[in-house]
Amino acid sequence: MDRLDAMSLFVATVEAGSLSAAARRAGMPLATVSRRLSELEKHLKTRLLNRSTRRLSLTDAGQSYLAACRRILDHVGEAERAAAGEYLNPTGELVVTAPVVFGRLHVLPIVTDFLAAYPDVDIRLTLSDRLTQLVEEHIDLAVRIGELPDSAMVAMRVGSIRRIICANPAYLAGRRVPIRPQDLAGHNCITFEGLASPATWTFGAGKSEIVVPVRSRLQVNTAEAAIDAAIAGLGLTRVLSYQADASVRAGALQMVLEPFEPPPWPVSLVHAGQGRLPVKLRAFLDFAAPRLKERLMRLL
Repeated sequence: MDRLDAMSLFVATVEAGSLSAAARRAGMPLATVSRRLSELEKHLKTRLLNRSTRRLSLTDAGQSYLAACRRILDHVGEAERAAAGEYLNPTGELVVTAPVVFGRLHVLPIVTDFLAAYPDVDIRLTLSDRLTQLVEEHIDLAVRIGELPDSAMVAMRVGSIRRIICANPAYLAGRRVPIRPQDLAGHNCITFEGLASPATWTFGAGKSEIVVPVRSRLQVNTAEAAIDAAIAGLGLTRVLSYQADASVRAGALQMVLEPFEPPPWPVSLVHAGQGRLPVKLRAFLDFAAPRLKERLMRLL
């Protein structure tokens, strides 16, 4: 039994959530995965996993062994990267994640330019609005929008994003343009469930907050849908400034209630920052940070 392979398979199985999912990821028969894990448990003389037809769970021994396996595999990976020269020249694969729309509009162009400048580096860019776990999911760098929780992660702030309210100018021409948050009582609203409540919107007023009820004529689950509905004249919507930037500049949307916007959200580059940074990550940070700062400064 190759113990490193067995450790890798054990970790992969836990992360996949089931033996069948692990088998598909590893490209091997389910029976082979099950046999190798059983051999590992026999070698350790303890049960690591509680198996059922639909899911598996870790035993207490499995929890401890999983943490140890991840540490060992990380050390082995770092040793291999060092031997391959990853700490001398930018080389290898870099895994980056970013929110879907922001990533497409602002991270992807920077990634494209970086790849042209560093031909020995490959990038796997995952665009997702889900909050990913960097260490557990083997992600080198994440672009985060919003306040960051306290953690051992290292964060580099590159700018900020406003939360704006906007509508089609034709819609506003037929109604009283809201001057105060309370004026929303006479308006139709389009709510984006990822950003605000469908029942109330919160505004800034000095050091305090103003919470006002809104009439949500339409609830959607993507910013693009909310913006399209607003352009179509359905009502007011609240989105992040970069999401509506092009439509506002084109005149398809008009911003309102700007003096009452809540404090902007920071945009940060986040990485684990454990030990010496691979040159590929340091190169990307040095390349991407000033370019993201410049892009964010040009936004609304």
